[in-house]
Order: sequence, then structure tokens, then C-alpha cells
Amino acid sequence: MKTKLIRKQQNFILLILALFISVNFYSQNAKPIKNVVLVHGAFVDGSGWEGVYSILVKKGYHVSVTQHNLMSFDEDVKSVNRIIDQQDGPCILVGHSYGGAIITIAGNNPKVVGLVYVAAHAPDDGESEADNGKTYPAAYKSLIKGDDGLDYINPEKFPDDFAGGVPMEKAKFMAVSQAPTADVAFHAIIKNPAWKTKPSWYVVAKSDRIINPDLERMYAKRAKSTVIEVEGASHCVFITHPKEVADLIISASNMKK
Repeated sequence: MKTKLIRKQQNFILLILALFISVNFYSQNAKPIKNVVLVHGAFVDGSGWEGVYSILVKKGYHVSVTQHNLMSFDEDVKSVNRIIDQQDGPCILVGHSYGGAIITIAGNNPKVVGLVYVAAHAPDDGESEADNGKTYPAAYKSLIKGDDGLDYINPEKFPDDFAGGVPMEKAKFMAVSQAPTADVAFHAIIKNPAWKTKPSWYVVAKSDRIINPDLERMYAKRAKSTVIEVEGASHCVFITHPKEVADLIISASNMKK
């Protein structure tokens, strides 16, 4: 009888110890991810992330902003992976527009634990963003394809088509300082998309003229992303609505999915 009692006491102690270890393990692994990598899209550079960057930094995040050259999809992926590799731990990878295609591949880096798409492409195996854009046509007609293989947006139409909601003076500056993008980059065929194995979040810009909002919704639904839709937001939602974008990144960092 005494032996049974001792065994019960021992089992109870072991149970409490196991629960303590489990709770302690969970609490350690439930800490927010503090590294965030922001990836810009076509025709712009990383400076557009300044508003999102400032919000996240003030909240204690370590934020890196990529500056890839838009001349080659594979080279852009390498450039982003270079920044990911510099992180001191796990990170949230965020991509806007063409940057979404980049993070779809770069997101396979083992340091990436979550993907945030901001009015971005998220192609599947065998797809390209260019072909998906044909399936869901966008509203803009201002793309100019240069004889040198580089694309850009007609500067006169850039403020309305690309940068709706951005103060006009800034939008005009963005138009004349835009970074031409190699047309071939938009036709890169995706293989092994990271959103199939890693959690994702998606910002749909409801007034986007560059990517059809219905294409954005399709991407988000297919990836089983946590979604927010921003009313009246253009393709530059990351500039015009930095708080909404930053809040979703913070949610991703807490792995609330």
C-alpha cells in the first residue's frame, strides 16, 4: 500500500515536471520574431518602406531593407538571400509586388519562418507573374517596354496608375526616379514556392491598378494566408498605409495564424 502511494506521488511529480518543461518550452518559442526583411518590387527601390520601417523599429524590431537591382530574377533572389543570411535568427520576409515572387523563392531559406505579401505576386509551381497577370488583367495601360529589354511605367501616368494616394509631389518624383526593370524578370518560372510550407499573410490593395485585386485575393486564398483588405489603397499601399502593413507584419511576427 505504501509502495503504491509512493509511486503515485512519483508519477504526480513527474507529471508536474513534464508540464513545467512543456510550458517553459512553449513560452520560449512563443516569443515574437524580431527580425524583419523588407523586399521592394519593380520600378522602385527600398526607400518606399521608410514608413513601415519607422513603425517597426520604434517597436523594437530589427529591420533590414533590400536593394536588389531588378535586372535578373535569379540575381534578385540571391541578393535577398544575402540579407536573410545576415540575420542573427529567424525572420519574417515581406515582399511588395514583384518582390512577392522573389520572397516566394527566397522564403525557402531556413531562417525564414513567415511570409508577408503586400499587394504582391505569389506564383505557384510552373507559373510566372506575367502569365498570372494575363489571367487576371490589371487596370493600368501605362507599361512601356524598351528596346533594350527594360520596362518602365509612363512617368505621366505613374502617379495615378502606380502611386495613387501618394502626395502628388512625391509621386511625380517617384515617376522620374523609377528603376527600370528587366522584362525577363517578370517571366521567371517559379519552382518550389515557399508559401506551400510556411505560414503567410497578405495585404490586398482594393484599388490596385498594377495588380488586379482579384488576383491578389486568389493568391491569398490559395496560400491560405491571413488576409487584410485595405479600402481605397493603390499599389503603393505600403507607402500610403504603413500602419496597416506594419500591424500585419507584427501579427506575423507573433505567429498569430
